Amino acid sequence: MVPGIIGKKIGMTQLFSDDGVVQPATVIKAGPCVVVQAKTTACDGYEAVQLGLVEDTKPRVTKAVAGTYKKAKVSPTRIRREVAIDSSDESPKPGDQVLVSIFESGDRVDVIGTSRGKGFQGVMKRHGFSGGRASHGSMFHRRPGSIGASSYPSRVIKGMKGPGRMGGERVTVRSLQVLQVDTENNLLIVNGSIPGAPGTYIIVRKARF
Repeated sequence: MVPGIIGKKIGMTQLFSDDGVVQPATVIKAGPCVVVQAKTTACDGYEAVQLGLVEDTKPRVTKAVAGTYKKAKVSPTRIRREVAIDSSDESPKPGDQVLVSIFESGDRVDVIGTSRGKGFQGVMKRHGFSGGRASHGSMFHRRPGSIGASSYPSRVIKGMKGPGRMGGERVTVRSLQVLQVDTENNLLIVNGSIPGAPGTYIIVRKARF
């Protein structure tokens, strides 16, 4: 069985438990997906499956990619992702469907996505630096401070935290609880927030630990 599925972040909402406690939740349109290709240790050196997200829009694909779909006997998809599987699991075949029903309420899942891009930011926002004094003409309000000594080693050490581009990175949020599963509408509601803006494509897989 494939332990993961491709999804699309719809947005955030809140749910109320039986005892009246409000829970922040994220709604994900998970699948339906189709297995495009199965990777094996013998041929590729690792065990995984390539999934395609079935959508209403017809994608544009190159001849090489179209040949892969033709070999799998499935319609081309715009979004494709790989999900690792264990060698002990039953090996899926190209053309098999992967639906949101692989999850149940109460399961723990890992969500992998791309975080929101925030552009070029300073050290206070990017790394949480406290900055300098805000009064008495210090002229040192949002600066990073010293980044190294001049005499030795006379250079900036690699990995020094500084200003730069923030966000837009691959982020994995681990062990989120599944609150509800709507198999009819292919919806998955998980507790808490996940990376990315609404409309971001993500991977939802069963938690590894």
